[in-house]
Amino acid sequence: MPDLYHIDLHLHTNVSDGTDTPEELLRCVREAGIRLFSITDHDGYNAHEALRGRMAEDDPRLLTGIEFSCKDEEGKYHILGYNFDPDADAIVNVVEIGHAYRMRKVRKRLDLLKEEYNIDLPEEEVKHLLAMENPGKPHIGNLLVKYGYSETRDQAINEIINKLHVHSEYVRPEEAIAGILGAGGIPVLAHPLFGSGDELILGDEMDARLRRLMGFGLQGVEGFYSGFTDKLRAQVLALAAKYGLYVTAGSDYHGKNKLVRLGDTGLDEVTEYPEGLTKFLEEVGVRG
Repeated sequence: MPDLYHIDLHLHTNVSDGTDTPEELLRCVREAGIRLFSITDHDGYNAHEALRGRMAEDDPRLLTGIEFSCKDEEGKYHILGYNFDPDADAIVNVVEIGHAYRMRKVRKRLDLLKEEYNIDLPEEEVKHLLAMENPGKPHIGNLLVKYGYSETRDQAINEIINKLHVHSEYVRPEEAIAGILGAGGIPVLAHPLFGSGDELILGDEMDARLRRLMGFGLQGVEGFYSGFTDKLRAQVLALAAKYGLYVTAGSDYHGKNKLVRLGDTGLDEVTEYPEGLTKFLEEVGVRG
């Protein structure tokens, strides 16, 4: 079984809002000595297709992954999916729905930038943006910096983009979970204690949220995460043990778009796997 600190199951490429290409990410994973990894781009998995046929026999194992951005009447959720069949209609349909929502939101933001801030980005830049797999706020923010409307991407997002009143459509959590299960995959709640923005969900509220998602078929939680303190991690692991859930470990690495180090999952702070992580690895065929 891989060493505790040689697993990272939550990574992003430039297919969504990371900065590394799939090939660059693979090189970084090799250099970091990670032996099991997953690319979990938002609402799509074309990065896996980009690496198909390019990996050597002795390369780290790549586990098929995705991260759906979800919302319903109870709040926002990020649902990770692992080890699914990428050609299954069940998940292809959810990806198409999520992509359509995302593109409508991007177009509306561009319209509002013109209407509310008199920001009219060059036509070629807009065409390139709309041709991307999963464009979002970071990509628009980078353009605002490039053309002198903001000094940094974060400033552009916080002071301009987030102030645009866009009616956002989201995949519902039950849709994401059903799509993953229908493709033979494992649905996992990403960074479970973190809600929308700076919202922190703890105690009975977190317990109730988790039980609700389990009612839709959720099978696991991301128990090891770069943003967790020891106390937060302990709470997630206790809930996983209480309900017999799988446990995963991920850094949420985005390349230069976030100050998160590849492989920073918190697993290096423990001496043995919790039962839920052991069961997850066995389920996806990692036994030694």
